[in-house]
Amino acid sequence: MQSICVIGGNRYFGALLVRRLREAGHRVTVVNRGSAPPPDGVEHLVVDRDDEAALTAAVASRTFDTVVDQVCYTPVQAAIAVRAFRGRARRYVMTSTIEVYDPSTAALRAVPPGTPVPEDTVDPAAWRVDPDLPWRDAAYLETHYAEGKRQAEAVFTQDGGFAFAAVRSAHVLGGGAQEFTGRLAHHVERIAGGRPLTVHPVALPTVFIHYEELADVLLWAATATDFTGPVNACSDGLLDVRDLGAVIAAMTGREPVYRAVAPGEAASPFSFDRHYAMSNTRAGRLGYVFSRTADWLPGAVAEALAAPVAPAS
Repeated sequence: MQSICVIGGNRYFGALLVRRLREAGHRVTVVNRGSAPPPDGVEHLVVDRDDEAALTAAVASRTFDTVVDQVCYTPVQAAIAVRAFRGRARRYVMTSTIEVYDPSTAALRAVPPGTPVPEDTVDPAAWRVDPDLPWRDAAYLETHYAEGKRQAEAVFTQDGGFAFAAVRSAHVLGGGAQEFTGRLAHHVERIAGGRPLTVHPVALPTVFIHYEELADVLLWAATATDFTGPVNACSDGLLDVRDLGAVIAAMTGREPVYRAVAPGEAASPFSFDRHYAMSNTRAGRLGYVFSRTADWLPGAVAEALAAPVAPAS
């Protein structure tokens, strides 16, 4: 039994992680603003993680084997967490993202097209941190999501004072209505309704992970291994937007309709004109065995088809 603190953990794979930690017999504490109660047997600290004084007071009398941070988006949030948990946590795991590798958002070392991107493409030990940028501005954060994650990883790596690991998640699918971004639902609804998807003339492949598998990876990172640094989390198998469309077509009986994206127009989710599909080789060397996207994707599409249709805005 370990003592695990989860920051966030109130929806999707975070909520599933909390349940699986508890089912595995660990003592679990959830820290969030209280939008949803945790499962029975889980301690709940209702606090805003951006309020440093409140967060520090909430955890002051506690120590944890591991903190799993599901909702750290900026170096400012990371610095607050470092100060609040220093001396109170042995290990810290942050949920990060494939977007840290997006070459349109930073000057990164070039990776040959078609080569899965390894973790050292973005090295948090050497990444520059600028806490004075307008990280508390919602509009700025939305357009600088990838850089916020890169700098948050850098703060924990350079200044954390505890063993730190970043789980860089692929695009997360599955769960039907639980998948709150609506990206898979967008594709399913348009193909099922015979409406076109806007795609790049040459769409490049990416990687995905099922939300249940991501919860399993985070459980493993928190309780079953002691690796440090970043690790990529993605199921095996590259898919581009047309591959995804083909799976949906097989489930709906409707052929996808594609329209080439116009200059300056936003493409449909998962249509990319830049290459940053991740390699999961490091996780494999550390002992984690991933599923194949092709094995679970039809089930995720079926869940999206069965989910209630959101009302038109």
